[in-house]
Amino acid sequence: MERLNVPGPKAKQIVAEDSKFISNSYPRAYPFVMDHGKGTEVWDVDGNRYLDFAAGIAVTGTGHSHPEVVKAIKDQADKFLHISSDFYHPIWVELAKRLDSISPFEEEAASFMTNSGTESVEAAIKLARFHTGRSQFIGFLGGFHGRTYGSLAFTASKPVYRHGFFPLMNGVVHAPYPDPYRQILNSKEGEPYGETVVRYIEEQLIGRVVPADDIAGILIEPIQGEGGYIVPAEGFFPALRKLCDKYGIMLIADEVQSGMGRTGKWWAIEHFDVIPDIITTAKGIASGIPLGAIIAKKSVMTWPKGAHGNTYGGNPVASAAAIATIDLIEREYLQNATDMGQYMMGALEEIKSSHDSIGEVRGIGLMLGVDFVKDKTSRKPDAEIRDQVERLSFEYGLVTLGCGKSTIRFAPPLSITKGEIDEGLQIFNHVIGLAERGD
Repeated sequence: MERLNVPGPKAKQIVAEDSKFISNSYPRAYPFVMDHGKGTEVWDVDGNRYLDFAAGIAVTGTGHSHPEVVKAIKDQADKFLHISSDFYHPIWVELAKRLDSISPFEEEAASFMTNSGTESVEAAIKLARFHTGRSQFIGFLGGFHGRTYGSLAFTASKPVYRHGFFPLMNGVVHAPYPDPYRQILNSKEGEPYGETVVRYIEEQLIGRVVPADDIAGILIEPIQGEGGYIVPAEGFFPALRKLCDKYGIMLIADEVQSGMGRTGKWWAIEHFDVIPDIITTAKGIASGIPLGAIIAKKSVMTWPKGAHGNTYGGNPVASAAAIATIDLIEREYLQNATDMGQYMMGALEEIKSSHDSIGEVRGIGLMLGVDFVKDKTSRKPDAEIRDQVERLSFEYGLVTLGCGKSTIRFAPPLSITKGEIDEGLQIFNHVIGLAERGD
C-alpha cells in the first residue's frame, strides 16, 4: 500500500501562510489542504486523492458538490442572494414546511432558522426559558454543543473549550452520559444502566442540587458526538422522557451532528421511540452551506415577535441548498445510510477481531466510532494509538477525525458506496497494524 508524500509543497506553503494570518485557535487535525471534491473523493492542492470518511464533521451528507445541490445554489443565486428576516421569501417558507414534514412530533412543527449549530443551541436555550418561565438546565458530561457562551455552558467534553473563558452562562448542571461501555454509576440489581442514570438525575441533581420546578430543559445529544460517538445505554431515553413529563421539563435533542439522516432515520432520537420537545440541527442540513435551525412543537414556539431574531437565518441560498439536500436524503440516502452503515459496522467488527488495540465499535447508521484501548479488560482509553491511526490514515489517503478520549469517528457522506467503504477500511486496517507496531 502506497504512502503519500504529504504534505506536498503547495500544501506546506498554504499551511505556512495560514499560520501567519488565521487565528491559531482553530484545532487542525493534520495538514490536509483541500482543492476539490466529488462525492466521497477529495483531492488536495498537490493532486493527492483521498477518501473522505469525515465529511466536514458530518456536514456534506450528500457528498461533496452534489450536482443537484450545486444547481439549486446557482439557480437561487441568479435570483437574489439575501433578504433579511424583516421580510419574507418563498423558499424560506418551503424549507420550514419540509422541516415540519420530517419532524418527529405528533403535532405541527415551527422552525427558527440559524447559521450554525451553536446558534441553534442558543436559540433552544432561550425558547425553553421563555416557554417554561424557568431558568435552569441539565446537560451531560462529554457533551459538545458549541463554543458560544450559552452553548459552552453545556459543553463538557474537553477542558480546553472552557479554559480562560469563565464565568460562563449560569444555570447548568451536568449528569453522566449513559455510556454503556464505561459506566461510572452503580446500578441496582436488574436495573438497566440507562435507568440508573435517570435515577441519578432525579435523586441527586433534582433531589439535592436544582429544584425540578426551576428546570427549563434537559439538553442532550441522542448519540454523543465529540464525546466519542457514544450510543446511550438501554432504557435511558424512555426513562428520561418520563422524567421530563413528570416535572414539566423540555426535552431538547441536539441533533446537530446526529440528525439529517446520519443514522438512517431523520433524527437519531427516533431510534429510541421518544419524542423530544425541541430539536437543534445544522451540519448536514444544507450539504456544506452554513445553515441551522431549531425545530419545535408548535405549542412550544410561544415567544412573541421580536423575542429572537437574526440577519442571515433562512438565507435564500442556504434554504435552496437545504431543500435539495432533503430531497436527496429522502429519495436515496436515508436508506443508504442504513444499508451502508450496517455493512460498515460489520466490516469494522471484523477489523476489531484482529486488533487488540480496538476495544469497541459502536454507532448507528453512518455515525460509527472505533474506540482504542490500552487493553480490552480495563478499557482504559489509548489516545496515543488513536492519534497515530488518525495521522497514518491521512498519510495513506483516508480523511478521518478523532473524538472523545480515544475514538476515531466515521461520518462519511450518506452517498458512500460499498466499494468506497472497502477501499477506505483497507487503509484503516493497514494503518492500525502500523500503529500497533510503532511504525
